Amino acid sequence: MANHEAGKVEEAKQNFDNALNALLSSSLDIRSDERLEKEFDRVVAGVNELYPGGTNDSEAEQKSEPAPIDETNGITPAPDAGVKAKAQAEIRSTHSDLPLMMTDQVAGYITYFSGRGRGVFERAFARSGRYHDMIVSTLKQEGVPQDLVYLAQAESGFHPLAVSRVGARGIWQFMASRGRGYGLYHNVWVDDRQDPEKSTRAAARHLKDLYNQFGDWYLAMAAYNSGPGTVQAAVKRTGYADFWELYRRNVLPKETRNYVPIILAVTIMAKNPSQYGLEDVAMEHPTDYEAITINQPVDLRLVAECVGSTSSELQELNPSLLRLSTPHEGKFELHLPAGTKDQYETTIALIPADMRLWWRYHTVHSGDTLASLARNYHTTAKSISEANHLEGTELEAEAKLVIPVAPGKHPVSDTATYARRITRYKVHAGDTVETVAENFGVSAQMLRRWNGIRGDSLRGRKVLALHLPVSPSVHDAEIASSRTKSKHPKATETATTKPPATKSALLEPEPAQVAVVHHKVKSGETLYSIANAYRTTVAALKRDNRNIAVIRPGMILIVQSTR
Repeated sequence: MANHEAGKVEEAKQNFDNALNALLSSSLDIRSDERLEKEFDRVVAGVNELYPGGTNDSEAEQKSEPAPIDETNGITPAPDAGVKAKAQAEIRSTHSDLPLMMTDQVAGYITYFSGRGRGVFERAFARSGRYHDMIVSTLKQEGVPQDLVYLAQAESGFHPLAVSRVGARGIWQFMASRGRGYGLYHNVWVDDRQDPEKSTRAAARHLKDLYNQFGDWYLAMAAYNSGPGTVQAAVKRTGYADFWELYRRNVLPKETRNYVPIILAVTIMAKNPSQYGLEDVAMEHPTDYEAITINQPVDLRLVAECVGSTSSELQELNPSLLRLSTPHEGKFELHLPAGTKDQYETTIALIPADMRLWWRYHTVHSGDTLASLARNYHTTAKSISEANHLEGTELEAEAKLVIPVAPGKHPVSDTATYARRITRYKVHAGDTVETVAENFGVSAQMLRRWNGIRGDSLRGRKVLALHLPVSPSVHDAEIASSRTKSKHPKATETATTKPPATKSALLEPEPAQVAVVHHKVKSGETLYSIANAYRTTVAALKRDNRNIAVIRPGMILIVQSTR
């Protein structure tokens, strides 16, 4: 707080991160000590109040977007009389396969999206160009109103990586259990809720089922937001199967009461772009791609190197992937940049199928040597030479080289499982550890560890801290390492080598030996996380470093690591 008040924002953010990491990384149950629990709540409240966007704004691996619906249905804007009159006239000449009507609530949101909420609307409107035709075509095939496309605009702004405060994901903001009921499955590698095509098909069928249940599109949309049980209970309680009557009687949750007016406002504005000054918005276009079905897991960075693309572009083409890898079991339809399918198939054939999570494909640049490549990729010059059948040490510029990398030997940034940035979740009635973990695509075990929880109950909890998954996990490096030991023997390390990229480097059964390592502390690390990485203890770290209690990025620690 002192740093924040002194204007030292970055230092203050680091202080908050250190405090949270210390609490979350501890083996103690935070709830078991009233002082710890109060301190945790105090730190979280401080972060939320001072830095609503989080303390690590530049975290490159954090790609999830906040769902726009969370912001818009949290307010109830007042209508402007002139805006309402104008919109009322526009409705008469607006063709829509959804019923459109003007109320003060709808006018209030048109006023909002025309004023301080215009940026939110315009970004979603521009992004609609990427998915509009696909969505409308799917809705038509499923026999539901095509203007339900604007429900997706209101929900997510057409962002496949949108995540709501309660863990709903994707363009159509499916919760995990509801999505699974319509064929949207997820595991540690992939989440179908983030697949635009699959989730659109599921949303169309879900909305169709809701309409068949209630016989009214407004009630169907309300049920899409809060669940059919909530709407059915409101209808039964009042005797009215009419959304506006339920609105007037205040028997629906606030978010649901605002939900339908938001969608109607978005629909009216999007279908009348010239009246709302939207004709000059630069619309995005659908991204062309080629699809290939693969049976073996592959790292997206290797795919990028094979087709001359980037891992970011491939993630954009494959938004259902939770990590920088395709699923490790079963088939997966991989989307590649248009015109690169043949190139990929030719190049990937040079990499053994069981090494496509680890090996790399490198284009030689001026100044590259076998030694420099070996250092960069954590392998040996001899391995590179043998894999490419090189007769000498000279490398020709622009030549393509296969780089054999031992499993588990990627840099830390290559194999981080979770983003460093902390995502905070406000606990809702009925939540359990299992349901929250499922919705956010993390393991229940990790969620318990991050928050010092035992069991499945969240009773008494107000806020949870978690890290969203972003790349291949250490566990999979461990499995691959143990499976491929005979093909890729572990290189001997000296006392001055860098620390292991993952715990997998410690798994192979070798004679125990102690190596003294000098470790440079990175942002977000704690004594606990460093001790775990080297298979030692916090007590040992403190003993070897003058009983240090607080660490900061850039510090050099002496680590006696058991190997």
